[in-house]
Amino acid sequence: MNVTSIFTPTLLLACLPAALLAQGVVPETLLHPPKDTWPGYHGDYSGKRHSSLTQITPQNVPELGLAWIFQTGQSNVIKASPLVVDGVIYFTLPDNVYAVDARSGQQVWHYTYPPNKGFHIGHRGVSMYKDWLFFLTPDAHLISLNASDGKVRWNVVVADSQKGYWATMSPMVIGNHVIIGVSGDFDNLTGYLRSIDPETGKTQWQWNSTPPVGTPDATTGGMTWMTGTYDPDLNLLYWGTGNPTPVLTASTRPGDNLYTCSIVAVNPDDGKLAWAFQASPHDTHDWDAVETPVLVDADFHGAPRKMLMQTSRNGYFFVLDRTTGKNLLTAPYGPVNWSLGVDKEGRPIPNPDKEPAQDGRLVAPDEGGLTNYRSPSFDPATGLFLVDAHPAYGIYFAKPADGVFGWAGADYTVWSKAVLDAIDYQTGKIRWSHELGPNGSGAGVLTTDSGVTFTGDSSGNLLALQTKDGKTLWHAGTGGSMESSPITYELDGRQYVLTSSGGVLFAWALPQVLLHSGQ
Repeated sequence: MNVTSIFTPTLLLACLPAALLAQGVVPETLLHPPKDTWPGYHGDYSGKRHSSLTQITPQNVPELGLAWIFQTGQSNVIKASPLVVDGVIYFTLPDNVYAVDARSGQQVWHYTYPPNKGFHIGHRGVSMYKDWLFFLTPDAHLISLNASDGKVRWNVVVADSQKGYWATMSPMVIGNHVIIGVSGDFDNLTGYLRSIDPETGKTQWQWNSTPPVGTPDATTGGMTWMTGTYDPDLNLLYWGTGNPTPVLTASTRPGDNLYTCSIVAVNPDDGKLAWAFQASPHDTHDWDAVETPVLVDADFHGAPRKMLMQTSRNGYFFVLDRTTGKNLLTAPYGPVNWSLGVDKEGRPIPNPDKEPAQDGRLVAPDEGGLTNYRSPSFDPATGLFLVDAHPAYGIYFAKPADGVFGWAGADYTVWSKAVLDAIDYQTGKIRWSHELGPNGSGAGVLTTDSGVTFTGDSSGNLLALQTKDGKTLWHAGTGGSMESSPITYELDGRQYVLTSSGGVLFAWALPQVLLHSGQ
């Protein structure tokens, strides 16, 4: 095991092979990632977080051990999904970008953004175009860095942090577009997607998820703080939007509050909306719908379909035809008591009796949602959609003293647990469920062609499960909180699984002696 911390970048650069210093991502890399790369937030454009690698199997995964670890020395928890390109790992913490050798865990370079007043809640990673990286800062700047040395190419403002915007997401690259979204929970902010020219930093287009601030009887909100997915055949970008504001009170925003809590399909070349599906009409529980829109091509009820699947924060699993946005299936995947059923378009019907009230309302799920930012995975062999779920009940209170604006309420969780649910996409039924502990787990999910699923539990253990039935195959304690999704790559004939815990990056692999023996 090679345990590393902070190395001198100049010295290390001189020692690295030239191949490690010639990074680059072209459109073909994202369309069909080679086995030695993880070139985008989800790996590829689909959001499935499924790998074709098979070296690590249900039979040999108990032999998995540490190849190396990298200590950031930071108090913040790593929430980033790393990129792996040309033998270099790129990952982030708020105000920080790291480049690390994917074979040894040694630091190549480290970029630090100047101190700022942004919201340092966490950070989810960088994106790459050619040999340039793109990094959103807590105070909503988009920075372009040279991937070879971390030097700044340009710096542009994408939202006004003085108004309450911030940024945590990993941008998404489609052709010559760098797609970014924004965060912010204040009542005077409009959510939007924006396309940036990777060469110049100039805005190409912007799509707003809500009307302009001040529009009568209209909501603001609809933030776009998680990375979407993309279908190159349809040339459509799919993105989830956040909840409306004011958050828990709704008297000033009648109606469905389009396009909040929605899955939207947008043309990446001009920003035109193709269709939208609203997961939570007129939300009053703080349940955004930014969860990953997973793209799957398979049969549905006997007919081939281009589908979009999402486990939404509101407790429902949705299957849509991603060409048209037509709903194919809506089903709860845990305790849900806030709706009166589902309408003819597949949208849940809010129950007015479950809105926040002065004497409290017991609601499932709680404010955190049945899932959240944690990435799911889809396994094509079993047809299972795997999601880190948090069944929970919370009491929602209205607070008239706060008025009709502001949060105007509160939520208190009274019971919760953490599970990994395996959902059959044909029926919405849970085929198996694996307990992850009494508290929430922040780990996402990775599946592989060999039938192994990687995730984490609420105690900070990395788990390897058998995908077909959820059986535990192997586990290892990490000593901290797991808040990011596992990824995998193969270099020099050796498959690595990359995870994080606290401020530490872990690379796991089979022992070299086992690989050399051909087992």
